[in-house]
Amino acid sequence: MAGAAAEERRLATVVAGWQGRPVLVVGDAMLDEWRFAESERLCREAPAPVLTLRRRISAAGGAANTAVNVAALGGRAALVAPVGADVAGDELHDCLDRAGVWDRTVGHPGRPTPVKRRMLAGNQILLREDSGDPEDPLDDDGVARLLTALHCATEELRAVAAGQPPTLVVCDYGLGALPSAVRAWLVANRDRYATVALDAHDLADWRGLNPTVVTPSFAEATRLLARAAAGFNGGHRSAARGATAGHLHLDHLADPADGPSELVVGAAPGGAGEREPGNPHPTSGAPAAEHGGGAAGPTGEPTPGEERVALTGDGLSVTGTGVTVNAAAGAGVDRAVLAESRLDELREHTGADVVAVTLDTEGAVVGGADGEPRRSHSTPVPASHAVGAGDAYLAAMTLALAAEASLPTAAQLAQLAATITVSDTGTCVCRREDLLDALGSGPEEAGRPTQVGAEELTAIVAEHRRAGRSIVFTNGCFDVLHPGHVRYLTQARALGDLLVVAVNSDGSVRRLKGPDRPVNPVEDRAALLAALECVDHVVVFEEDSPAKLIEAIRPDVYVKGGDYPPEMVPEAPLVRRLGGQVRTLGYVPDRSTSAIIDRIRSHPVVPPVNEGRPA
Repeated sequence: MAGAAAEERRLATVVAGWQGRPVLVVGDAMLDEWRFAESERLCREAPAPVLTLRRRISAAGGAANTAVNVAALGGRAALVAPVGADVAGDELHDCLDRAGVWDRTVGHPGRPTPVKRRMLAGNQILLREDSGDPEDPLDDDGVARLLTALHCATEELRAVAAGQPPTLVVCDYGLGALPSAVRAWLVANRDRYATVALDAHDLADWRGLNPTVVTPSFAEATRLLARAAAGFNGGHRSAARGATAGHLHLDHLADPADGPSELVVGAAPGGAGEREPGNPHPTSGAPAAEHGGGAAGPTGEPTPGEERVALTGDGLSVTGTGVTVNAAAGAGVDRAVLAESRLDELREHTGADVVAVTLDTEGAVVGGADGEPRRSHSTPVPASHAVGAGDAYLAAMTLALAAEASLPTAAQLAQLAATITVSDTGTCVCRREDLLDALGSGPEEAGRPTQVGAEELTAIVAEHRRAGRSIVFTNGCFDVLHPGHVRYLTQARALGDLLVVAVNSDGSVRRLKGPDRPVNPVEDRAALLAALECVDHVVVFEEDSPAKLIEAIRPDVYVKGGDYPPEMVPEAPLVRRLGGQVRTLGYVPDRSTSAIIDRIRSHPVVPPVNEGRPA
């Protein structure tokens, strides 16, 4: 339990660390419209239900929803995207304003705002109507104004970050918001952004961007591999592709009449892509034969069939619209295994440090430079609950990496953000408060600094006590922090839900230890204690005894270090009178502050020998 609580606190610290981080989102913004209806009869004209509209909801979609998620999670989000001068555009502006997103969109009177209208009955989506023609290109003036907006928003975010480069998120869903001139500008200005995240239906269009992270769906990842197999522009495979072809065999169908790039994925000679019993990783095999290509890359969003793979009755072939998998291993092959086997190639083709292949209801597979795949899982939900969950995943992953979290931590927070948003029908938005609640800590806990004053500490402890949490309190000089202190504080933290450490001020230490102490000032001592994962709050006190603090916070457990019994602790009667208990924990032998200082003083520093050089 203590280990799980420490892990939750560590994750909550990351969430607190990305508060206010500037993020520029650019791409295809759209409006999501939800129409909730009831149906009690069929119409006379056809065997179709008669729908009575009861409720209508509009929400930001696409790149706009990614920006909303960044803002809801605590980041400072600015959105640059073309938006039509129409009713849908007005509603989208309202959605951005309500979410606190900096609306830096560019109006285009002759280009409608893309809209996805969903009609539901009983929380079941009956149909979706899309409007806004993705083939309507931006004119030269629109491209120029979009580039100006990108430059201005970048500088605006840099200014609020005291000159530090902002984070960039690119959302390219093939709806025309990111023409070649805009893509070229972003590639050329890559160094203006610290962290860059890319979510694109056609990743091949973004070669040269070298993003920090890409988050393709399974279909988008296989599309990229197919285009790489065909040399991207219809030529032969590159030498690099041939060198890594042993994992999985790819055939790119060359007939343009078949529509968007269709892919045949089969087990390579030697059993590539097969999962052996007890082995979660696919085996490798010999390189596949060369195949030509010719179909152009896809546009628009992948179809549901491309995202899902269903086994047929014979158990030997797996077929979905646009993607066909023929595997001799039958049920032993799944999307996660296929994705894991190609992470290195995906990183190579995208230039990304991190690749996260999302598998909708099956979670995600994430890989970084260490070559170690990481698998996360999600809870299956109705499709109407998962709209926009990928935006929440992208926003949390980006913020975590921008806050310099480790890849396992970023992947864990991203999956959690996506999972907790799918509880109801509608466009998914993960709020910072919901994420912190899922981690077992409210927003007030994660948002407060570890080092606090006595009055603030009293209020914090009162809130925790109302929530039913137990308070552990200890005190000391902690002049030279050493492993004995760390083990002692870790053991103390395991005795309750919140550990408060009171530190003697410099004057108090001098009165207790002598005029040559402390070695380190109280600011340094408190900062080191606050950096420990097991410590929740640090407070400095001026008195020689922590009695006033004990009376103020009334700890459930008071801990002291030493081998003597609790009855020998001077504060024991006060703690027991207030209803608490006293515990003593032994120090690690030969790990005392005094012993460390004595060893340092017994080995004087010898100045280096001057080898004839002038002083």
